[in-house]
Amino acid sequence: MAEQDDVLHLIDDSGTAPEKSTARKWKVAVIDDDQAVHEGTRFALSDYNLNGQTLEILSAYSAAEGRKLMRAHPDIAAVLLDVIMETDAAGLDLVEYIRNEIKNETVRIILRTGQPGQAPERRVIVQYDINDYKAKTELTADKLFTSLTAALRSYQQLERMVQTRRGLEIIIDAASTLYDFKSMQRLAEGVLTQLASLLNVDCAGILVLRDDGGAGTDFSVLAGSGCYSRFIGSAGSRSLDPDLRQMVEAAFQRRKNEFADHRTVLYLRTGSGREVVVLLQAERPLSDTDRALVEIFSSRLSIAFDNVILYQQLHEANTQLEDRVAQRTRALMQANRRLSSQWMRLQRANGFKNEILGTVAHDLKNPLGVILGRTEMLTELIGAGASRESVTAQVEHIRDATKRLTSMVDHLISDAMADAFDISIRREPVDIAGLVSEVADANQPLAVNKQQTIMVSAPPNIVTMCDADRMREAIDNLVSNAIKYSPIGGKITVLVTHDQDNTIIRIADEGAGLSPEDLGRLFGRFQRLSAKPTAGESSTGLGLSIVKRIIDMHGGEVTADSDGPGQGSTFTVTLPATEMS
Repeated sequence: MAEQDDVLHLIDDSGTAPEKSTARKWKVAVIDDDQAVHEGTRFALSDYNLNGQTLEILSAYSAAEGRKLMRAHPDIAAVLLDVIMETDAAGLDLVEYIRNEIKNETVRIILRTGQPGQAPERRVIVQYDINDYKAKTELTADKLFTSLTAALRSYQQLERMVQTRRGLEIIIDAASTLYDFKSMQRLAEGVLTQLASLLNVDCAGILVLRDDGGAGTDFSVLAGSGCYSRFIGSAGSRSLDPDLRQMVEAAFQRRKNEFADHRTVLYLRTGSGREVVVLLQAERPLSDTDRALVEIFSSRLSIAFDNVILYQQLHEANTQLEDRVAQRTRALMQANRRLSSQWMRLQRANGFKNEILGTVAHDLKNPLGVILGRTEMLTELIGAGASRESVTAQVEHIRDATKRLTSMVDHLISDAMADAFDISIRREPVDIAGLVSEVADANQPLAVNKQQTIMVSAPPNIVTMCDADRMREAIDNLVSNAIKYSPIGGKITVLVTHDQDNTIIRIADEGAGLSPEDLGRLFGRFQRLSAKPTAGESSTGLGLSIVKRIIDMHGGEVTADSDGPGQGSTFTVTLPATEMS
């Protein structure tokens, strides 16, 4: 440790300690087993100031103390961390604890080491989620200032992003809540509650409404919280304290938002001409992010207030017109029945349209793939002769057009299948062996194009009560997937067996296999596997979800097994069945 003595020179500062400031400070943790490092860091950063904020330096002298410190202070902005303490990797273990166990992703971590060779910089910076790596011998006061400033600015940006995301989530959640309020007072109370939640701070607030569109000076208090709750229900401005009344009246005259150190005044004018002022008294000044979120929130409030006003007006009108409504009830009920009938027909038509656009569009991809395979075979079979170039050019046109059509189908699937899972089935006796053989024959051109072999073992006399079209669609998806993800020259095996009261269909391939992550999300909609098609084929991520939906509706089960990446995979479909005598 002798080489570290000249890093930071300490002087005795026995002067009177400055008075503690109430301003917000950057929290910085120094975690090092060397007392001199703590003292040197404090001295070097004693006059540090960034954006008007000084430092609050917290110390820990071991990785164990560092864990307690990080748990107790989740708002620490930066950590100056020694690598070697109780053990040679104590600091690195603490990094893992901070990032993975307590899930603190915003704190900036600067590793400092007196023995760089013990933990090489390249390995550490790649393997661990740290933000800087410095040898203690190179970390002079100026470089310490530079590294810390960069870390704090990065932390500040991350904090703003976290606050903005949280605020936007609250705003989105508040929108559905506020717009449902049918009472002006309940809406006003909800506004104050949501603002306090948005700012994540305890605050007193008051919301007042002026109903004459600026023609007078009187207003009513709709809601209050904290020290302002005593004013709730006040019918006139005279009931408020003089200072508070003056601030509200000034806001009506100013007609714009105002942000002070601990006070926020919001002004909004509804589409119906009414004016609302919200006054908040917070425990801390609002950050730029807080102010931006409050502006977004307040800009949406005028619609909510107008909705409540319109609801109240509608309620009053409805009360006055009860006698006329009674006379029209019969006509309205008849009209409502007609509308309901039309709505049901539209729903059925829309469901049929979605099913056609979704499932049929998906199934079109396989015939298009067959066309591509046959064009490749045609190119290989073209003989020599004067017309070879022209024929080849025509084949290229066919291939290009087919690829464009495949791309169009992909987009059609993405758009149409989002709401097209309303699949229905009809049950009838189906020869599963024959159906499987038909699907295998239809996919032969795709397999031949990739020099693959499809082996089918399907004994006769196995009849299953199912929807032939739907089962053909499901098996076709599984077989085409096996071709898509199997290597050139691979083998696909399709086996049909009968076990007690079940028909079992297994499709096995020699492809890239399935990872544990793939197996966990395999049958979800729009899921993409970690493995990629072996010949650049496209995938929408919908085929397996459609398979599962079809099998579930038949009362069956579809599962997938794989020994891991590179070991191939097997899909097993189990269906209730009966055997022909």
